[in-house]
Parts: sequence; structure tokens; C-alpha cells
Amino acid sequence: MAPPTRLNLLSIALWTGAASAHLAAWNKGMYCLNGNTGSIDLNTASPVTPLYQLSKNDWWFHHVNNCDQFPPADGDFLELPAGGDFTVEIASNRAKTSLSYNGRDTTDWPDGATYPEDYNIPECIISPNLHAQNQSMAAGTAFAISYTSDIKQVTAENLAVFTVRYHTPWKRITSYSVPAGMPSCPPGGCICAWGWVPNGCGQPNMYHQAFRCTVTGATSTVPIAPPQPPVWCEDDPSKCVKGAKQMIYWNQNEGNNIQ
Repeated sequence: MAPPTRLNLLSIALWTGAASAHLAAWNKGMYCLNGNTGSIDLNTASPVTPLYQLSKNDWWFHHVNNCDQFPPADGDFLELPAGGDFTVEIASNRAKTSLSYNGRDTTDWPDGATYPEDYNIPECIISPNLHAQNQSMAAGTAFAISYTSDIKQVTAENLAVFTVRYHTPWKRITSYSVPAGMPSCPPGGCICAWGWVPNGCGQPNMYHQAFRCTVTGATSTVPIAPPQPPVWCEDDPSKCVKGAKQMIYWNQNEGNNIQ
């Protein structure tokens, strides 16, 4: 039998449009959970600030407000069950998640308010800051992983998209699937990222949010292939990049990987 080849994760990546948005994915394994002051802020919105026309040093892992300087508590990880699903809370503020006030201010929606199931605004939904006309127009969000425990060692070239959830952000509780072939992380865990660029409503900014993560129940030892920049190919599938892909880096002053 031939030796295993390097693992090519999902051959999909976010394609996005334009908008201004103020949402983040919340989990105890995230950086900046308690805010960016060194104190515990149950009402923080530090991770939700959009990233637009910044230097790479500023947008990479949300360094613009030092969110990358505030790791999760020791022992806290975003857990990724190989072949299973994991869940985060997409919200505009920590207070609108179960991580503050025992969930007192939560609803099904990211901002703690209530809206119809068929919520639709022909111009653009801005409350909450979904920046889509309806669920079918939501841009999609993605998680990527780097097999290093040191956030300073993560680069675009070793941070590979492994799961995408189409038609999000939408509701607060959002789940993502983990490929069964994901190998284990090093003892200190991996570094993951969550990102999206809103689609067609408002400023064309983006998100790049850090997590300490770990793969549980892994059986594969096949390393992940180096990710390549994605290419828009909806109109011509032959142009699609095969195998592992980088996240979308776009509309910044430097570090963009698409045009």
C-alpha cells in the first residue's frame, strides 16, 4: 500500500462581498474573551471590531486593539471532535452569550433581540449586524487551523480552512463540522481562526479572530497540506483551487491574498 498523502482539507473557502459588520464567534477557547484591558469584562465587544484597510500587523488576529495579546485561560480550548461537530455563539457582545450573566441576555439572535424566522430586509439587515438581506444572502463563515501552539508562529501559509458554514452569520448558536481525518494537535494545542467578510451590504471589511483549539478523538496522523490562496471560480469550476485553502484576506492595506 502506498504511504498516505498529505491531508487536503475541505476544498472550499469563503468567497465574500462587501459590508460592515460587528459580530464575533464566542467560546471559552477564544482570545480576548475577557476584553483587551486585563480585567474581566462581561460586557466586552472588543473582538467584534471590523477590520478594514489596515496594515497586516494590525489586522492579523485582531492586533489592532491587542486582542491577540489576551489568550484564553490555561486549560481552555475550542474543542474540535474529529468527525463530529462543534458549536460557538455568534454574537455582538459577550453579554449576549451564555458566557456572561448565566445567559440572562441571550435570545436565538446575535444581539439578544427577537426577530421573525423569515427575517428579510430588501435593502440590508443591520439589526443585528448580519449585513445580508435574509438568511439565503448571509455570506458564510469559516474556521481554519494551524498546527502550532504559538500564535506568533501562525502564518497565512500554515493556517488552513477546515470547515465552512454557509448562510451564516445568522442565529446565535452555530455549529460547524470537523473532518474525520484531522490529526491531533501538539500538547499545547493548535491555533484556530474564525473569519468572514460580509456580502453586499456596507463597508467591505473582514474578520480574523484567534482561538486556542485542540482536536479530540483523532485517529489520523496524516499532516495537513499547506493551504493555497482561494480563487473565485463559481463561473468556471476549472479555476478552483484543489485541496487545502487559506482564509480570505481582503480589503486591507497589505497582506491581501485575493484581488
